[in-house]
Amino acid sequence: QVQLVESGGGLVQAGGSLRLSCAASVSIFNMNRVGWYRQAPGNQRELVARIITDGGSTTYADSVKGRFTISRDNAKNTVYLQMNNLKPEDTGVYYCYAYIPYRDYWGQGTQVTVSS
Repeated sequence: QVQLVESGGGLVQAGGSLRLSCAASVSIFNMNRVGWYRQAPGNQRELVARIITDGGSTTYADSVKGRFTISRDNAKNTVYLQMNNLKPEDTGVYYCYAYIPYRDYWGQGTQVTVSS
């Protein structure tokens, strides 16, 4: 059973930083891709950042480029999302996501709230 457990969310003022962690119960090398999505109230879930594990290429939403960085620690089976210069519009529930052939896996989500 694949499990993804997020941590690191919280309340922060605009301009502040948070680092989210996603601990996986399986090796990252088992995943084709792994990353973070977020969902704000009333909005659809959207991609924030993603790593293609074979090669390490990354993708970021335009709204977070230059502010967020996705990284991984293969030895710890953990993926991180460093979020800097946070804005109120970054508020939402952040979900860790992984694709392991042939299905998607999701964490339970962690709340990030950015106050103005």
